[in-house]
Amino acid sequence: MASSTAAATSPFLGTRLPEHSVAKAVGRFQARFGFGSKKSRPKKAKAPPTSDQPLWFPGAKAPEWLDGSLVGDYGFDPFRLGKPVEYLQFDFDSLDQNLAKNPSGDVIGTRTESADVKSTPFQSYPEVFGLQRFRECELIHGRRRDQTTTPSRQNLPTSLVWGEARRVELVEGSSYLDLPLPFHITTLIWIEVLVIGYIDFQRNAELDPEKRLYPGGKYFDALGLAVDPEKKASLQLAEIKHDRLAMVAFLGFAVTGKGPLNNWATHLSDPLHTIIIDAFSSS
Repeated sequence: MASSTAAATSPFLGTRLPEHSVAKAVGRFQARFGFGSKKSRPKKAKAPPTSDQPLWFPGAKAPEWLDGSLVGDYGFDPFRLGKPVEYLQFDFDSLDQNLAKNPSGDVIGTRTESADVKSTPFQSYPEVFGLQRFRECELIHGRRRDQTTTPSRQNLPTSLVWGEARRVELVEGSSYLDLPLPFHITTLIWIEVLVIGYIDFQRNAELDPEKRLYPGGKYFDALGLAVDPEKKASLQLAEIKHDRLAMVAFLGFAVTGKGPLNNWATHLSDPLHTIIIDAFSSS
């Protein structure tokens, strides 16, 4: 009797079920192991509807998670990839040895990743597939495509195919704007790996989401172009637009194997039949 009383009040074993259920399940305990206070689900503050948010086509309805707070947000998310992930919280399973089958725990609520999770250099965001992480990946890929598509215009006056430029550099040596460079292609690759690797390492060590995207300072804004907040927002919008255009242009380069002006001239010669869909179908 003393052990039964102690078990009923023990915080480690749990709390005994009501007396009316003892006949049905003798000695059954419902364990509640609490390691800290139970956090309630944070309430998501809905952004007020804004009618002046530009959309990717007239009459479109932006998802609730695309409220126009990000630069270049046009409400485009047809596959709902940026929707915040909600995780189900289940109750404890029944552990009664006297029952033939123990019922599993029911869903007691949902949980979303909150912003109070401490960031680390190995996990900078609380949610891997979060909207902020997608924006960082979009900017990184767009900036690299900007750097890739810009040098491709130097070989347009010649008959050199864009996809063969790297092979010519291996045979004739590296050059830029028809000027020879005093480096071998292998040396240039090592320089790029070390420089870009160091920059990415330093960027990944930054835990502030804003500085990860726009570091600024004397190295990334030497001319002070982003000092004015209005001008900074305009430059950020222009950058994301150019990044998206460069990613689409790079896809066209990869499909056709030609430079930008060659693709444009071919398209103008027959606009109705010379499009990227025809290039995919012909290949």
